[in-house]
Parts: sequence; structure tokens; C-alpha cells
Amino acid sequence: MSLVRVAVIGIGNMGAAHARTLIAGEVPGAELVAVCDVRQEMAKWVSDNFPPSVVYWQDAEQMMGSGTIDAVIIATPHYDHPEQAIQAFRHGLHVMIEKPAGVYTKQVREMNEAASASGKCFSIMYNQRTNPLYIKLKDLIASGELGEIRRTNWIITNWYRSQSYYDSGGWRATWAGEGGGVLINQDPHQLDLWQWTIGMMPVRMRAFCSFGKYRNIEVEDDVTAYVEYANGATGVFVTTTGEAPGTNRFEVNGDRGKIVIEDGKLTFWRLRESEPEFNQRFTGGFGQPECWKCDVPITGVESGHPGLIRNWVDAIRTGAPLIAPGEEGIQGLTLSNAMLLSTWTDHWVDLPIDEELFYEHLQERIAQSVMKKDQGYNKNQPADLTQTFK
Repeated sequence: MSLVRVAVIGIGNMGAAHARTLIAGEVPGAELVAVCDVRQEMAKWVSDNFPPSVVYWQDAEQMMGSGTIDAVIIATPHYDHPEQAIQAFRHGLHVMIEKPAGVYTKQVREMNEAASASGKCFSIMYNQRTNPLYIKLKDLIASGELGEIRRTNWIITNWYRSQSYYDSGGWRATWAGEGGGVLINQDPHQLDLWQWTIGMMPVRMRAFCSFGKYRNIEVEDDVTAYVEYANGATGVFVTTTGEAPGTNRFEVNGDRGKIVIEDGKLTFWRLRESEPEFNQRFTGGFGQPECWKCDVPITGVESGHPGLIRNWVDAIRTGAPLIAPGEEGIQGLTLSNAMLLSTWTDHWVDLPIDEELFYEHLQERIAQSVMKKDQGYNKNQPADLTQTFK
């Protein structure tokens, strides 16, 4: 394929940004040929902001079947990602979806099955996988430098959100509008990186989510989760949108030391010998393995959203390996679903989760949800959420 004809579905803040990336020529081998948004008012905004060669569509199904596009970037609300991706696969299109993969794993699993059956290139916008810090962490763990994982701890509480932020849209922080709170809106990248960097998922979890603890909202805004892995390792994940100042600290402990990512730095406290080896030979009572504090040099620049789009287009054109395969979006979502389900049932949850049970609980909350679709919503332009993404 010489040139990939790309369409963007959903012209909110992120959709518009992806469209501009393509227009600016930052993705060799691809061109933006169409955008789609259900709001008819967006037709003028598109004509005012994009070249005449970019066609505006209001109906995504019609656009997908028009024969004028090869691939779509889906940047619509969370609930719509799986459904629209499945539609695109049926039309023989390549797909990239914004995070999260969806709201509940049952629907995302159906999307993954459709992707597999289509044979098309499927990616998800996990742009933090291009961050050199996490690439280096993954490499150190996969290469055995840290030894066997024993503990993971991530405190990610620098997602402060005021009441005015939630009041800016009636769909915000509602079960019907977004399907969740801090876990599905602020934390998808961290939940993905948590399992991606260490190379394993937990086998069971006990979590405690508070709903509307700090703000007048329906969904979770404070979470503490404890997990256990098959090898006996444990982990803790703590997050909230109600603390200031917040913390972003990821610590991974192995039998050859510990690695901490914080304040844009990666520090490796490296043991000269593994803890089990030291313990086996040591007879002196009090003591511990010799440890070296290493400030690990980080090279490279995070390519972010443009980098992932380029990777996706390269995969379409040349078969290059994907940085963030779309099918892997279910992993992070499984973690957030498990945290909610553990809280709702007040019990341990085994992974993979009972998808039907989660869906039933979610539907109960959607039925009671209060969502005002037009509150604080500017129909004439994408919302400015540039401070949302970290």
C-alpha cells in the first residue's frame, strides 16, 4: 500500500489533535481524507480548520462503507470504542482506538475477536509505551537485571480534579456517560504500564474504591488495590483525583534489588548478588547484600501520540511490529474492572474476572445514573482538555 487513507471519528480534543498530526505531515505514508462527528454543527468547524480535501461525514457507517478510506482512528466516548471498531473491521478497515479500549471487558473481548477475524492492523493509543523511562524499566525486568519480581507499588495521585472540572459536562463522572471515574479516565496508561513493564498480570485482587468521596460525583475518585501474582509476588495500586499535592511513584522490587521511577528519573538499587544467594551463604546475623545506587541514564525521546500513529501506519504498510497492539487494551481494563467488582461485591476477585457479573453490576449503576448530556457542552468546537493528559 503506497498511501494509507485515514479518517478520524470523533472530533473532540484528542480526535482533532490526531487529525492535525496527519495534516501536518508528521505521519509519512498516510493522509487525512475524512473526519466524522455526529454533531452536524461540526461541519462548519471542519471546513474552517481543515483543508478542502478533508471530507466531513456525520454518519460513521456510511463513511466506512464509502470505499474512500483505508483506516480509522476512533476518538469517540469510551462506550463507543468497541462498537465502532467492530463496524470498521466488518468494512475491512484498519483500526486505531483511543484509550481506554472500552468500559467493560465483555464488550472489548468481542472487539478483539472481530479484529482477529478481520486480519487488519489494530492498535490502541497507549502513547506512554513510547516513554523511554518505561521502555528502560521493561528492558531491565525482561533481561533479568532485577531478578524475579517480588513486589510492585504504584502511587499515582497527581490527578487532582476540582468540582468545577466535573461540573463542566453533565456526562462527566457518571456511570451512563463515562462508565467510571479515575480508573477509566485518568489511569488507563498506568494500568497498562503496570502489567506491560513487569510482563505479568495478577491472579487475584482485593480493592477498595470510594465513590464521590471528595467530589459530588457518581463514580470512583479514590482507590486502593492489593494484588497477588502467580509467583507469590504482591502489589499495591493507589490512585485518586482528590489529593494535592499528588505523587507519581512506581516501585518494583525483585530479588536483585529495586527500581523506582519518580520525578522523571529511573533509579536502580542493584544488589551485587541476589537476595536468595546472600541469604543462603550469610551467617553473620545482622547484614544484607551489598547494594549500589545507580541513576540509570535514559536515552531517547517520547514520541507520544504521533509516534504511535506512525507505528500503526508502518504496520499497515510494511508489517512492522506494533508498539501497542489493540488486543492488549483488555489487560489494563481488566485491572480496573476487577477493582470495581471487588468493591461492589466486597470480596476477592480472581483474574480473569467474571465478565457477566461485572456487566450486571455496571448495568445496575447505569440504570440509576443521572447524566445531563448538554450541561457545559460546547457544540461548536472540540473541548479544550489540554491539561487533562499527563
